[in-house]
Amino acid sequence: MTTLTSAEPVTGLEEPRFLGVRHRPAALSVAIRASVPLLLLAAWWYGSASGAIPSDVLAAPSQVVGALGELAATGQLTDYLLASAHRAGLGVLLGGGAGLLLGVVAGLSALGEELVDPTMQMKRAVPFLALVPLFISWFGVEESFKVVLIAVAAAGPMYAYTYLGVRGVDRKLVEAARGFGLKGPRLALGVIIPTALPSILMALRVSLSVALTGLIAAEQIGATEGIGYLVTLAQQYYRSDYMVLCVVVYAVLGLVIDLAIRGAEKASMPWRR
Repeated sequence: MTTLTSAEPVTGLEEPRFLGVRHRPAALSVAIRASVPLLLLAAWWYGSASGAIPSDVLAAPSQVVGALGELAATGQLTDYLLASAHRAGLGVLLGGGAGLLLGVVAGLSALGEELVDPTMQMKRAVPFLALVPLFISWFGVEESFKVVLIAVAAAGPMYAYTYLGVRGVDRKLVEAARGFGLKGPRLALGVIIPTALPSILMALRVSLSVALTGLIAAEQIGATEGIGYLVTLAQQYYRSDYMVLCVVVYAVLGLVIDLAIRGAEKASMPWRR
């Protein structure tokens, strides 16, 4: 008969890994984010200084800084930025607002989806740049044309992401809210839209990016001010430094937009930190 003895201590066990989230220090995160752009800038500077990149192919950083100084000294840079910001802001407000409203309507009810979604899917399939000749015949080349083109460009992404976000809201959550007496606008504003907020903010980010593309196209037709108009002037006068400066301005605008939306995400959704 075998007798039981006290179990010997088990050896070789490893300490379990930490399964939580380890947050990097803010300074390290910023340094990592900035590392690739700084490396690209250094490569650009070195290529221009060594002659590997001819100035007629790509203007040197010093030339771009000189072009920036010229525009800043005359005040044109501020005027052009304000004109572009006004057009883009108004277009995104109109188009993004319409896309948000239609996305909520289509996501909330089967009837809304049947009425709205087929038309919006057809609209998404048509590149907004293909509508430029038609819009010119309707609105001319004045400000209305530019704002409408930007609005149409921004409406599609806003609708698509909002619709997906609203449709992705847990039905049990909606039923629980209805059990507490919430319905109609109170249900949409108090439960559904806050739950779909991550998708809506992503929609805003994409809409603003697409709106910049619409802004470039709009300002190259019949404009007398704006960053897109500056691109046209640079092309006409073969000023590669101004061309590169416009690209840098658009890149900085995109970065500022992304940082602003990230800040809005942290402020409106603190639980996601």
